[in-house]
Amino acid sequence: MQSKLFRWFAGMSCISLSVLVAQSAHAQIKVGVTISTTGPAAAIGAPTRNAMLLWPREVAGQKVEYIILDDASDTTNAVRNLRKLTAEEKVDIVVGPNTTPNALAMLDALAESQTPMVALAASASIVEPQDARRAWAFKMPQNDTHMTTILTQHMADNGIKTVAFIGFADAYGEGWWREFSKLAEVRKLQIVANERFARTDTSVTGQVLKIMAARPDAVLVAGSATPAVLPQKTLVERGYKGRIYQTHGIATLEFLKVGGKDVEGTFFPTGPAVVAKQLPENNPVKKVAMDFTRRYEAAYGEGTVTQFAADAWGAWMLIANAVPQALKSARPGTPEFRAALRAALENTRELTVPQGVINMNARDHVGLDQRSRVMGRIQGGRFTYAYGG
Repeated sequence: MQSKLFRWFAGMSCISLSVLVAQSAHAQIKVGVTISTTGPAAAIGAPTRNAMLLWPREVAGQKVEYIILDDASDTTNAVRNLRKLTAEEKVDIVVGPNTTPNALAMLDALAESQTPMVALAASASIVEPQDARRAWAFKMPQNDTHMTTILTQHMADNGIKTVAFIGFADAYGEGWWREFSKLAEVRKLQIVANERFARTDTSVTGQVLKIMAARPDAVLVAGSATPAVLPQKTLVERGYKGRIYQTHGIATLEFLKVGGKDVEGTFFPTGPAVVAKQLPENNPVKKVAMDFTRRYEAAYGEGTVTQFAADAWGAWMLIANAVPQALKSARPGTPEFRAALRAALENTRELTVPQGVINMNARDHVGLDQRSRVMGRIQGGRFTYAYGG
């Protein structure tokens, strides 16, 4: 079925996907995408793309064309993709990228083109503070603050007193350090080490030895996808016996495969969709999360849902909710439509997506609250529900 609906064009570092519309040479609404289907963040980009292949071909009676480009997990490519999508393809909206550094690098070009973007990267710095550079940027993943709140609560509730931190040496790691260090103080958690590593590093032995010397009750690894495995594997190899926490950025099947037994028992905050089947029945997101889970697993198999696939589906729901309002005042393919779409996104109210309930405003271009996260645990090589919600 999909082979009839999608046409693929391969290039040096990009994949372009267009939805074919029966009896129509051109779609009326263009959605441009830049994601990381190759490079260090490919484990995030792959499930993102899988969810996008399930996006409907029509919204509010309008046909839709999707153009998906690979940024190869590189900031320069991400900016180049954005300029191609806005200047050449003249898309009405952009979805992506997957990583915080790429999203931050795109902000200036985004403001210049005045095209709304729904980012699939995590850091609040993508949308905060709201200013001229960020006015056109929106974001699907939960802010680090939401995730840090439940994570530090879990630490305090389980008797953790001292914690070591090791995070990416980029905007993702810095964002987590900023939020975690603030909330750790509130929860009376003493941070005894603060280390960094690059996504492409092959060894973190030096950092881990410093952490081991500090003898923390727990270690928080602030990384994402498969690169986040390295510090944990090294800790286990060096005999660390304390509790290990990760962030919501790990929820990929590749993380489980690469980590194996070394990541068993790991606690991590996550969006509800990742553990939808195990959520309490009264969870306000469970119905929508389960609908997405059934749809995704029908296409890709049981147990394949990830944080990133759910974010991508939520991005479609957010756009589909905004389009009818934008169509009331402008035609797709025009600056007026892009502006109307931006305004409609900003005024999203009580929209339940697989990862939470969205209420945006001019100061908040995420709109998620405490209904957007729970604590998960890796058990039996799977992501399982542990706490909250």
